[in-house]
Amino acid sequence: MHLDWNAELHDQLDWHWTNQLRPRLDGLTDEEYYWEPVPGCWTIHRESDDGTLTIDWSYPPPDPEPVTTIAWRLGHLIVGVFGLRNASHFDGPRTDYETHPYAATAEQALYQLDQAYARWSAGVRSLGDEGLARPCGPAEGPYAERPMASLVLHINREAIHHGAELALLRDLWAQREPVSP
Repeated sequence: MHLDWNAELHDQLDWHWTNQLRPRLDGLTDEEYYWEPVPGCWTIHRESDDGTLTIDWSYPPPDPEPVTTIAWRLGHLIVGVFGLRNASHFDGPRTDYETHPYAATAEQALYQLDQAYARWSAGVRSLGDEGLARPCGPAEGPYAERPMASLVLHINREAIHHGAELALLRDLWAQREPVSP
């Protein structure tokens, strides 16, 4: 029996995306998008009078790492998980944490997420056996000499992991105590 590794690697994340992660984000409101469950959260916010949005970010991250908002998590998936890899491997637009045009609304963020995921998904489907076996290259740091299949598995883990965090934040939002006036 022929095993289609391309389909297996793609379908692992696509099943999760279609059946769990993306449906859990339907109905996301702007208030929920920016909600800070604890003081000192990393988030997306306006830094200047021109309306430019920035993300709280540093590498290496502080210890302990801050709790993050839904806006921050979506920004991380859009830029750090899918966007950088799309730019490096699938002719996506160049992006980074400092210059990305972050979404001001939940609806805009979900649109950006859908676009980033669609490009990643199509790119993974296009790799074939040779593409999965080739080295990732210098843009991938510790994955540079590893096969693209290793990067695909890593991105699958990242998307599933951060998707679970998004689901938990939505659960906490739904169960929060109402704020007294």
